Amino acid sequence: MVFKRFFERGQGQPAADASEPPDDETPESHVPEDDADAPEAAADHSWAERAAKLIPGGSSTASKRPMGLFGSDTPDAPTHFLHAAGCHVVATDGETYVDCTMALGAVGLGYAEPHVTRAVLDAVGGGHVAGLSSALEVEVAERFCGMVPCAEQVRFLKTGAEATSAAVRIARTYTGRDVVVASGYLGWHDWACDAAGVPAGARQDTIHVPFDNLAALDAAADRAGDRLAAIILEPVVERLPSDAWIARAKAICSQHGAALIFDEMKTGFRLAPGGYQEISGVTPDLATFGKALANGFPLSAVCGRADVMDAARRTWISSTLAGEASALAAAYVVLDWHQQADICEALAKNGAEMRRVVSAAITASGIPGVRLEGLDPMWFLRFDDPAVEHEFLERAMAHGVLFKRGAYNYACVAHDDDAVRAIEHAASASFVEMLEPS
Repeated sequence: MVFKRFFERGQGQPAADASEPPDDETPESHVPEDDADAPEAAADHSWAERAAKLIPGGSSTASKRPMGLFGSDTPDAPTHFLHAAGCHVVATDGETYVDCTMALGAVGLGYAEPHVTRAVLDAVGGGHVAGLSSALEVEVAERFCGMVPCAEQVRFLKTGAEATSAAVRIARTYTGRDVVVASGYLGWHDWACDAAGVPAGARQDTIHVPFDNLAALDAAADRAGDRLAAIILEPVVERLPSDAWIARAKAICSQHGAALIFDEMKTGFRLAPGGYQEISGVTPDLATFGKALANGFPLSAVCGRADVMDAARRTWISSTLAGEASALAAAYVVLDWHQQADICEALAKNGAEMRRVVSAAITASGIPGVRLEGLDPMWFLRFDDPAVEHEFLERAMAHGVLFKRGAYNYACVAHDDDAVRAIEHAASASFVEMLEPS
C-alpha cells in the first residue's frame, strides 16, 4: 500500500473516542500562537476595504462576502482570518472565535486536524502532482466505493459544482437525452442556476422544482416527457424529505429510463458516511459528494452504478488537478476515521448540544421571529427580520462566536464542552443586549 508508510508512523489513526481530539490535544492547544511573520492584526476594516478594491464582492466565495456573512457590506465585525484550528478561527482583529460555520460545512473533524495535516504534508513532500496519476487516487477510490451504497465507480473532481455538472453530463450521455429536473442548490454552472449572464438556451433544458413538492415534480416530469435524462436533487433541505417525494422521484426515473441523482455534498460524511442514501436505504443511480469528504481540502466526487458511470468514458470530463495527491491524502484519513469510529454520531451529538443551548437562549429571550431549523449535525438559525438577524450576528461575534447567516451551521468533532459553553454565552448575552433599551 503506497500510503502504508504514513500509518506505520502511527499518524493516521483516529482517537478511540471520536468525540475527543487525538493525542490528548484539546482544541485550545490547537489554537496557533502569534506568528511574527503573519499579517499585522490591526484595523480589521482595512482588510474588507482592501478586498473590496480587488475582489468583486470582497470574497471569491459568495457566502463569505461581508453581505453573505452578516447581511451588511460594512459589518462591525472581522471578515478575514489569519489562523484556524479545531473549531476556532483567529481573525484579523487578533481575537479568537468559536466557528459554527466550519467553512460552509467543508470541515467535519476540525480545522488543521493533526492527522489530516500530517497526511497532506507527507503527500506534498513526496510530490503531489506528476505526469502520472497518483496511486492514492486508486486507494481512496477503493475506500470510498466501499462506504457509499451507490458507488460502484467514482471520479474525483475539485468542487461541488464540478461534481454535479459531471453527474448531469454522465446522465445525459447515458440516456442520450437532454432535460434535467433539478431541486435544491446544485452549484453555479449554467445548467444549474438562473443568474445574470446565463444564456436562455442553457436554461431551457433544466426544470427547477421546489423541495418535497410532489405536484411540481409530476408537472416537471410531464413537461420533460421522453426527453428526461435525470432528476437531480438535494435529498435534505433543512429537513428530511417525505418518503413520498423520494419514492416518486425514483419511480419517475424508472418509468422514463432516466437517472436519479442525489447531491450529497452536505449530507455525505455528516448524516452518515454514505449520506442520505445510507440512512434512507434508497440507492440512486448517481451521487455527488464533497465538503467534509476531505476535511476542507478541495475534493469532490461523482459516483454511481458501473453501467451509468461508464458513460463518462464516452464524453469529456477532465480537470488537470482532479487527482492531485494532497486532497486525496486528506480524504484517505477522513475515510479511515469514519471506518474506525462513529464520526457521524459525534457530529450529531455535538450538534444537538449546540442546538440545545441556542434554543434555550431563544426561548429565554422571548424575541419573536427567531427559531431553529434543520438537523443536529447541520442546523439553521432562522430570523424573520433581517435587521434582527444582522444585529444578532454582530453581537454574537463580539462575544466570540461566528454563526452563519441564512444557511446551515455545522457541528464538527472539535466542538467540545468549552465550545458549547461559549456558544451558549454568546447567544444568551446577544439576545439580552438586543432587549435592552438603546
